[in-house]
Amino acid sequence: MAAAGSMIELRTSPAQRAANELQAAVKRVLACAQEAEGAELGELLIQIRETGIDPLEAAFATGVRRFDKSGEYAADGALSVTAWLKWKCKLSGSAAAERVEIGKQLERLPKTEAAFARGDLGYQHVAVMARTAENLGAAAVRSEESSLLRAAQSMDPGQFTTVAKNFEHRVDAAGALAEANRAYERRYLHISEPQAGIVRIDGLLDSEGGATVRARLAGFMKPIKDDRRTFGQRCADALVECCRQASGKRDSSGPRPQLIIRASLDTLAGIPGAPAGELEGGGTVPAETVQRHACDSALVRLTGRNELDQELNQAGRTLPASTRRALEARDRHCVWPGCARPLVWCDGHHLVWWTKGGETSLPNLALLCRPHHRLVHEGGWSFRRESNQWRAAPPDEIPARRITRRE
Repeated sequence: MAAAGSMIELRTSPAQRAANELQAAVKRVLACAQEAEGAELGELLIQIRETGIDPLEAAFATGVRRFDKSGEYAADGALSVTAWLKWKCKLSGSAAAERVEIGKQLERLPKTEAAFARGDLGYQHVAVMARTAENLGAAAVRSEESSLLRAAQSMDPGQFTTVAKNFEHRVDAAGALAEANRAYERRYLHISEPQAGIVRIDGLLDSEGGATVRARLAGFMKPIKDDRRTFGQRCADALVECCRQASGKRDSSGPRPQLIIRASLDTLAGIPGAPAGELEGGGTVPAETVQRHACDSALVRLTGRNELDQELNQAGRTLPASTRRALEARDRHCVWPGCARPLVWCDGHHLVWWTKGGETSLPNLALLCRPHHRLVHEGGWSFRRESNQWRAAPPDEIPARRITRRE
């Protein structure tokens, strides 16, 4: 098969005509997607999958299988059909390998191949079937192919994966155990060094570990009223909140993980030209963040200046447990107007900042969730109590934007 640039010259005129017709149909569908609205648009999206993308993936799998057998990929200098797909079809290595395997397994699963071509199955369902056939052998899957297809057509891919894994366990329990053990051995977690104020976290967990983490985070991931965070931001906040939880306590007054920030007195005081706070684990934070932590920290360490540079004072709790409990009993949740995040999300904020001499006493404290606590310190908002109302205002207060909460 000859190649011309990145385009493959189709050998036969029927193939070329089909490609031209497909291109024209795609343009018409795109125009409809740009114009349709409401229920009509929803139905169009369904049809794009059922009559377009999934049957085309089935055709692609058939073509990949035949192209692999022909060895024609070598004419372009590719060492394998997977490498050719990465290069010519712009797929990732994992996506290319998956499609090669699907093509191979569909040849041995005729009912699945037919359902895929009709659009009765989605691509991800077929990928699950192919992996099951790869693990157990196609003959074992063919023996239950009809029932598996019925399940696939009535479930989303996640639910169907559970059905397929149960089937694998029934047929080959030892193999299923070996796969679970291999998955467990692949576990890892990597936390990068800070770069440009960002720490990257990536890793792998086995199914049990993943379910445990997901269950622990679930309570912290629910959006609240007027929550503008993305799903990813809610996940990130949930992870941090779990790590900040009081150790072994149902309330929020117990000892917390030790986040040690080394800062000069000038930084704490917010004096212009002062250095940033230094996190013991690496990285720096601005003075405003240091001041926020000083409001309610389990441990605070201050570096001296000049001849005291190498000395540290004794660690001391900024907000005693008894004061924290009294604050929680009074405020019950974040008191920012319009917010009701629960106690475990909240810090004790000093209305007159601790770094400016504010007392750690109940009249000078308020419960603020960490996003709103950040608005005060890092965002420049003002927050105060007047009579029975909590008032919050943005920097350079605009009267029309003032937010009030009545107790």
